Amino acid sequence: MGTPALDSPRRRPLWESIGADLADRVASGEFKDGFPGELALAEAYGVSRGTIRNALRPLRETGFVSAQRGRKPRAIVGGLASAFGPVYSLFASVQESGMTQRSVVLERRLVTDPISAARLALPPTAELLKLSRLRLADEEAFAVDHVWLPADRVRPLMDVDFAETALYKELRERCGITVDGGLEELRADTASALDVERLGCALGAPMFRIQRIGYHRGTAVELRCSHILGERYSVTATFGAGVPGNL
Repeated sequence: MGTPALDSPRRRPLWESIGADLADRVASGEFKDGFPGELALAEAYGVSRGTIRNALRPLRETGFVSAQRGRKPRAIVGGLASAFGPVYSLFASVQESGMTQRSVVLERRLVTDPISAARLALPPTAELLKLSRLRLADEEAFAVDHVWLPADRVRPLMDVDFAETALYKELRERCGITVDGGLEELRADTASALDVERLGCALGAPMFRIQRIGYHRGTAVELRCSHILGERYSVTATFGAGVPGNL
């Protein structure tokens, strides 16, 4: 385990920077085979054990890392959902259900949008990458997804073929961005004429409208608006460590 690179301590407390770095590493799957103890982490980061303990406290409280007395700590798969609600991927959700996922890109262009920029805490004239996709499961349309991202951080995504890949995967691998938290609102609605046109559903069919602001290390990096057919999708969230199985 090499010495990790951290944000400057002048920006935030050192323990907080270490905690954010560990959260990124957990989310990327680095510790799937075992999570280091406090002494090993203190040596790796070159800090005191007390600093490591402070960094681990929020990770333990939110379920990223187990904290059971007498047992070796471990990273919790699905800890992101425990900490922040369902920081999920539609791509992964479809794949995990055993269906084939495919996306049709409806729009991908650089835009200026003062309202979306404000949601991302950016200046009104900030350039954004807008990506709109029709989402299909086993070739049946079930959602339309609109995403706005800070263009200066995601330019490598301009040439990605999104037909059979996940946005979060490409963000992580091409841009070094892991969505590790967020604010999300889910509300019930009915299908509009535009939903009927794109999703082939009946006018007034039940829908989920989901708005999300995704964060990387406390900075907003994603504004997402998803329109999902209620009859073709369900949302299940887990919370806390050691949750067995499904409902």
